[in-house]
Amino acid sequence: MPANAMLDVIILAAGRGTRMRSPIPKVLHPLAGRPLLSHVLDTAHALNPEAVHVVVGHGADEVISTLNDTTIQFHQQVDQLGTGHATAQALPSCNPDNLVLVLFGDVPLISVESLKRLVAAAGPEPAMLAARLDDPSGYGRVVRDAAGGFVSVVEHKDATPQQLSIAEVNTGVLAAPANLLTELLARIDNNNAQSEYYLPDVLALARADGRAVAVELTDDPVEMAGVNDRLQLEELERVYQQRTAESLLRNGVSISDRRRFDVRGHLECGENVVIDVNVVFEGHVVLGDGVRVGPNCVIKNAHIGPDCDINAFSHIEDATLGSECSVGPYARLRPGTELGDQARIGNFVETKKAVFGRASKANHLAYIGDTTLGDGCNIGAGTITCNYDGVNKHQTIIGDRVFVGSNSTLVAPVEIQNDGFVAAGSVITKTVPTDELAVGRARQRNISGWQRPVKPGTGSTTKKDQ
Repeated sequence: MPANAMLDVIILAAGRGTRMRSPIPKVLHPLAGRPLLSHVLDTAHALNPEAVHVVVGHGADEVISTLNDTTIQFHQQVDQLGTGHATAQALPSCNPDNLVLVLFGDVPLISVESLKRLVAAAGPEPAMLAARLDDPSGYGRVVRDAAGGFVSVVEHKDATPQQLSIAEVNTGVLAAPANLLTELLARIDNNNAQSEYYLPDVLALARADGRAVAVELTDDPVEMAGVNDRLQLEELERVYQQRTAESLLRNGVSISDRRRFDVRGHLECGENVVIDVNVVFEGHVVLGDGVRVGPNCVIKNAHIGPDCDINAFSHIEDATLGSECSVGPYARLRPGTELGDQARIGNFVETKKAVFGRASKANHLAYIGDTTLGDGCNIGAGTITCNYDGVNKHQTIIGDRVFVGSNSTLVAPVEIQNDGFVAAGSVITKTVPTDELAVGRARQRNISGWQRPVKPGTGSTTKKDQ
């Protein structure tokens, strides 16, 4: 790259992706929970370019609205006439004094390191990124002369049997000065099997003009793999997840099986974290030191403090946990849940916009919503907060050291003050003062001589087991 030269990045994302068999534009199909194109954009931005251009075509409005990024310049390719034609839609908006790097929106794993080498190799002459594959089928072959210099790229459908034996292939990624690329693109034709304007043809033209073409080889052929169908998408998904797991393992995270591990966003882990099988992390998740996550959990946009235990089959979303908390198994923490240190949420407990103080617990079979609890509270099995009146949500306020007996119903808005006690089976509709016991249930009556109902004409009782 010439001294003081800036960089424009063009990302080609106009194709329909017919082999995906989907109404969704190909570049919006998710890899690790994010659109393919978003991964490429992250890589592009990491190069600190002066501008990023995205060429859109099929589903253009959907692509633009999904990305919702005002820093990107979008360009429309109305007719898909090949990669050369697509590049030409954005090139007039590039700074003519800059170097232009062309990337592809369906090639998500290309690395910043490889692109930096490619950009450095480009100067007044163009440079291309190549790879050597055991099976080069479908890729354009890199033809060299006897001295090893670049001659041309021949697309698979246009290659001779001898050329098809070449293992070195074109990734499609290239870098060239904007003014040179403009001049070369104006000269390419579509005299080929696809009747398209191939971007790599500019390299052969540059060579014919007596210019040298630098060829950079990627160290990792996987990074140039594109997505044309769902099988290829799944293959890259597993590559991405396995590499993410390997990175975490090298940094001291214990993962029971890296083949059964999914990060669909960004995961930060402290020291001595343990992750069991089939755990899915979505959005931005932070696991503090010593966190243990059991099998088959889903954790989304959550901050989990040190030494927490997340037991099997628990779902946590938009929640914050302090230290030494215990959750699950089979617990669901919905958005707005905040657990203080040493709080406990047990099996089949659901929370929503619930704040638990230090060492407060709901160990089983409860729903706690729109509720604030103080420290040291105990919520008995079968307890629910009735927070919704059909129109509005209402708050339940629970003080410190409150005990709520099993099978109780707290009808919001309601308050239970410090050290209040609710008898099992109660329906609470008004304030429970400090240190008082609330009993909100009907008095029991036993009716002697009672007879079971009898079904007409059968003589049998309604008891199902008789």
